Amino acid sequence: MKKNGWILFLFIVLGMIAGALVARWLDSVPGVSFLTRPIQTTWSPNVDLYVLSFNLSLSLQISLLSIAGAAVAIWLYRKM
Repeated sequence: MKKNGWILFLFIVLGMIAGALVARWLDSVPGVSFLTRPIQTTWSPNVDLYVLSFNLSLSLQISLLSIAGAAVAIWLYRKM
């Protein structure tokens, strides 16, 4: 398989999703709460030009397990 930036981006996104799913599954375990607690950030630019209005909302929740999932995805990408 040819390595390129889009495949790396796909690996990172899938790794972060996998890490977020593991964090969601381990949410009820009290001993690993520092790994499952997400940091949430939002960004919502708005433009109103009287004729055209534009609203976009982007929310990002990152936990340590999702970062670990991204790191594993990068490691797997480099092993290919």
